Amino acid sequence: MRSDIPTRRGRGGRRLRVLPLLAAAAMAGCGYGEEPGAAADSEASSPEGVGTPNSSSSVVIEEMTWTEVRDAIAGGATTVVLPTAGTEQNGPHMVTGKHKYIVEEASRRIARELGNALVAPAVTYVPEGDVDPPSGHMRYPGTITLPNEHFMKLLEYAARSFRAHGFTDIAFIGDSGGNQRGMEAVAAMLNEEWGGEGARVHFIGDYYANNGYRDWLMEQGETEETIGRHAGITDTSLLLYLAPQHVRLDQLAPGGGFEGSGVSGDPTRASAEYGSRGMDLRVAAAVRQIRAATGTP
Repeated sequence: MRSDIPTRRGRGGRRLRVLPLLAAAAMAGCGYGEEPGAAADSEASSPEGVGTPNSSSSVVIEEMTWTEVRDAIAGGATTVVLPTAGTEQNGPHMVTGKHKYIVEEASRRIARELGNALVAPAVTYVPEGDVDPPSGHMRYPGTITLPNEHFMKLLEYAARSFRAHGFTDIAFIGDSGGNQRGMEAVAAMLNEEWGGEGARVHFIGDYYANNGYRDWLMEQGETEETIGRHAGITDTSLLLYLAPQHVRLDQLAPGGGFEGSGVSGDPTRASAEYGSRGMDLRVAAAVRQIRAATGTP
């Protein structure tokens, strides 16, 4: 570990590097979610054919032409990952698009790891509470909500679109809690209707709820109280790792610093190192579940 970068010790005595303000500013010049050399490495290691749908090796449908998507499907990229992410308050220290930045990068990594998948545009309007009177995250400016039935209808027709174009496996993953139930319900509904003909829909809940991230943090000496349940250590660490320019370091405070801040936990204990490990665990959990659901090695 470099000696010129500030460190601290976790509750378990493990030395952790703290991402300082200058480092965050320097990293802000990079594209979010890209580690140094990541693009070059992915192009160099990507096999020809499946997983390399065009000359730039993009797996993101929005970055491809329709003919490139067609050719990728014909070449074996018949799985599509559809990410969902809430646009919501994340305390005074994180931007409202936190979930989008995290799940988009996770989806890219999942697709590349699978080798036969593309990534759909992220759905960023999800259930976040009632409008009148405001409830849940809707009590905070900047949050956008969608009634669950409308969220489900959006997912349904996205899946129907993918099936029509030749995708045979559609994987729903969500980075926030309010969208999990709707994704699971739509997957069950469409699978019953289609009966396995043409395509199957998979609710990949392990990405969000069964990835081992919290357990790993506890092993590092953190507690349920410090980890928190919203805008605490987990998400703050992921964003410090992926897009530190979207974390207001001068606003980090235990519990957000004041009552009603929207923060649960102690984000001052977050680190890019924690976030790197958390991303690895989330991606691995999703890849395992998708492979099990699709019957691919």
